[in-house]
Amino acid sequence: MAFLIKSMIGNPLSGIGLGGGGDKEEEAAPTDPAKAAGMTREEYEEYQKQVVEEKMERDADFLHKKAERATLRVCLREKYRLPKSEQDDNMIEIAGDDVDVPEDLLKMVDEDATEEEGKDSIMGQFQNLQNMDMDQLKEKASATVTELKSKAEEKCSVM
Repeated sequence: MAFLIKSMIGNPLSGIGLGGGGDKEEEAAPTDPAKAAGMTREEYEEYQKQVVEEKMERDADFLHKKAERATLRVCLREKYRLPKSEQDDNMIEIAGDDVDVPEDLLKMVDEDATEEEGKDSIMGQFQNLQNMDMDQLKEKASATVTELKSKAEEKCSVM
């Protein structure tokens, strides 16, 4: 409560110039950022250069990662015949032509492609049949046949 009263009454009176307390605070604060950081002018300038260089490196790395992801998305869009994205194309153009898909992601895509090729082939279908339980398959088939018969009997008065 006292803080509110002091801020409401104290600040307007200090602006009038009766107390003159505001000038001391301004003089105590250093105007030079190097002195504020506790460094010499040369050290501060060197520090600022390092900060700018590190930021530029981080930005370049980030842009490169984004371009790699865009390249992977383009590969996947081509693989699954999806429409192209202008945003991905623009990202790749911005990063330059030296963008490649990361090896780990490329391996994952290749493994998925070989799995799909194996499943699509006739030999892949035979392997799936070998992995199936024949008793379970027979039970499903007989259940389906009996279900069809019961539905047909309900609908057809001749049977």
